[in-house]
Amino acid sequence: MQRYQRLSGDSGVLAYTVRADAIDVKFVDGKVYTYTYASTGRERVEQMKRLARAGQGLATYISQHVGAAYANVTKGGRGA
Repeated sequence: MQRYQRLSGDSGVLAYTVRADAIDVKFVDGKVYTYTYASTGRERVEQMKRLARAGQGLATYISQHVGAAYANVTKGGRGA
């Protein structure tokens, strides 16, 4: 996973992995959420990829526009 830059300060996101049709997002609680085109929608996943690469706004976008529309959640470790 790639470390999320957290440019806006404190963020709930630690790291992410961009895939062709999905993004995996690791939060500070260690859980990794997978958002796919099928579960979340192509436009939203692509916006999440842009925000992840920019290092800003990803957690806010997920809470305001995506919510529980994830495909899978796994418990990971606390590191990125």
